Amino acid sequence: MIYVLVTLLLVGFWVFCILDVLRTDASEVQHLPKGAWFAIVLVPLVGSVLWLLEGRARRSAVPGPRVAAPAPKGPEDDPAFLRDLERRLRDGDG
Repeated sequence: MIYVLVTLLLVGFWVFCILDVLRTDASEVQHLPKGAWFAIVLVPLVGSVLWLLEGRARRSAVPGPRVAAPAPKGPEDDPAFLRDLERRLRDGDG
């Protein structure tokens, strides 16, 4: 029973790597062309491990700081709006 489980895990790992090669954009593949990596991954286990270690671009485990868009300002945070409001209240335009 344990052999069946290990076999299923290895086949799943192999299929994952094959699909990963196919889905990865060619610009993200390192060292060899995408077709060559596909041929290498067809060699079970060894090709899959090589693909994961050397073939695809490294993805950071810890996401870097995200550059968020500035939060929208309310009218009370906009000095130009406040100046215009004061001017309109003084002049009676309000």
